[in-house]
Amino acid sequence: MKVYEGGRGLAGAEVTVDGAPLDPRFDLRRFSPMGFEWTYEGDGPRQLALALLADHLGDPQRAQALTEAFMREVVAGLDNAWLLTSEDIDAALSRL
Repeated sequence: MKVYEGGRGLAGAEVTVDGAPLDPRFDLRRFSPMGFEWTYEGDGPRQLALALLADHLGDPQRAQALTEAFMREVVAGLDNAWLLTSEDIDAALSRL
C-alpha cells in the first residue's frame, strides 16, 4: 500500500509518495507550470489529480480520463496538510 502526503513548506506545496517526491507527470499533460495545489478546483489541483492517479493506477490513459472527476471529488476537498493511501484512492474511484 502506498502513502501519499501533501503539505506546504517554505518551498511551497510539496507532495510525496512513500516519502519520495511525487512526479507531476508533465510528460502526460501540463495543466499547471507551477506544479501541485489542492483545496480548490483549478489547474494546480488538476496536476495533482493526474499525478496521483498516474502513479496509483499505472495507466496513463485511464489516469487522464479520470483526472477531472478526481480533482473535483477528492483533490479540491483536501485539507492544507493531507494523507491518502492506495485504499483511499481506490475507494474514491469506486464512487466516481
